[in-house]
Amino acid sequence: MRHGQKDTDSLPPYEVLDPILEAFIEEDLSVDQIAARGFDRATVGRILDLVKRNEYKRRQAPPGVRVSGRAFGRDWRYPITSGYRSR
Repeated sequence: MRHGQKDTDSLPPYEVLDPILEAFIEEDLSVDQIAARGFDRATVGRILDLVKRNEYKRRQAPPGVRVSGRAFGRDWRYPITSGYRSR
């Protein structure tokens, strides 16, 4: 991040972001299922798209410590081919 930049410059506040990510990663819920919990559907779609588009970054990193029931590794795989979009 550049000097003075904050996460909230491009992402929703953590009070919104964290439950969306938890529902998607830990509970494997879809955009519609997460939006049904009261979150803005456009925000949910944008956040999940960011997670999926950045899968290649997780594959470049060394294995990390598993801090939840589902790891970004063996338990988590999204295709990283050009143009992949799950609808």
